[in-house]
Amino acid sequence: MLGFLFRGLTAEPAVGAALFEALTAEARRAHWYVEGAVPDTLDGRFLMLATVTALALARLEREEEDEGGRTAVALTERFVEVMESEHRELGLGDPALGRTVRKLVGMLAKRTELWRSTGVENWTETTRKSLYKGEVVPEALEHSAAALRELWTRLDATPGTDLEQGKLA
Repeated sequence: MLGFLFRGLTAEPAVGAALFEALTAEARRAHWYVEGAVPDTLDGRFLMLATVTALALARLEREEEDEGGRTAVALTERFVEVMESEHRELGLGDPALGRTVRKLVGMLAKRTELWRSTGVENWTETTRKSLYKGEVVPEALEHSAAALRELWTRLDATPGTDLEQGKLA
């Protein structure tokens, strides 16, 4: 009845859903947590999801403004929706929920800026800053850096229309 008051921000809310689903599947791959030693905790899994989402957002920025921008906004909106839903399921109430989701979105924005500005020579250090809160063994860091570089190469090789549909090369 009041649906017109609560429409999503984008005209096509499903636009970001397919890409977010593909990125979530990527973030759930076991090698990140085994060989990459990303902590298999709520925080570790969030950092992994935020990192792969940030890589996708940085990639979308290189698309034509209309297409890439629309998909980036839809992806970010989907990220916010999922974070809010997941934290509600964890029992977070309304007063704290808004602060928590804003903090999580801020962490995504920080990682997006980090990956946007990284160069080839900084890839390993950027991986450290994006995925790990504390110390990490060099082999695990190198594994994660190489795997993120491989993901970046796949994202880079994927046309924007395929990204929108959640298809990664």
